[in-house]
Amino acid sequence: MQTQIDHLVVVARTLEQGVAWCEALLGITPGPGGTHERYGTHNRLFKVATPTYPWAYLEIIAIDGQAAQPATARWFDMDNPQLQAAISNEPRLVHVVGNTSDMQAARAALLVQGLDRGPGIAASRATDQGMLHWQITVREDGQRMFDGCLPSLIQWGAAGDARAMQMHPRNSLPRSRVSLRSVAMTHPQADQLQAAFAAIGLAGVSLSTGPANIAATLRTPKGEIVLRSLGV
Repeated sequence: MQTQIDHLVVVARTLEQGVAWCEALLGITPGPGGTHERYGTHNRLFKVATPTYPWAYLEIIAIDGQAAQPATARWFDMDNPQLQAAISNEPRLVHVVGNTSDMQAARAALLVQGLDRGPGIAASRATDQGMLHWQITVREDGQRMFDGCLPSLIQWGAAGDARAMQMHPRNSLPRSRVSLRSVAMTHPQADQLQAAFAAIGLAGVSLSTGPANIAATLRTPKGEIVLRSLGV
């Protein structure tokens, strides 16, 4: 089993706030994304892939004020009052999503560790190239777990589609002039997290004991920028 960084999740109070933040801090305008009817959210995306992180992109996501209230908790803890307070002034990196070669095996491996990452939820959105399909683990309570440090798991394409990775957003996103250099995490429960990372074969993430934090280092037109979750 192999798992690698698929994308970074930055949550914004509004998508307009997220775009303005991206332009001011990173020096680029994010590309188009779409809407997620099931969770009442919408996003903008841009590619940050490098040889170390060949599939990586960054997602700026926000609650869609025009969408109906979802029947379930939103993904990525987006309904959490602490997270909402943390993003009231500016967007924040809050999570990473891991692209796995076998979602069911990865979920089972985490369950052996006593960690319920949640079921694989089928999701989709319309793009200029047609419908984009994927499966992603989302707990019923919407929790990210370990202050966002335990990746959600994603598998691209419809279930059983042998061409799954051809559906990956990286294939349609243009170069953005932003690239992901490293992902480093600290957490008080680093030993348990390390066991979880080993169980799913996660590569490309350094982990040590300390206050909860995800630090993603980006090379941008405005120089090297480090996005931090700071325990949210």
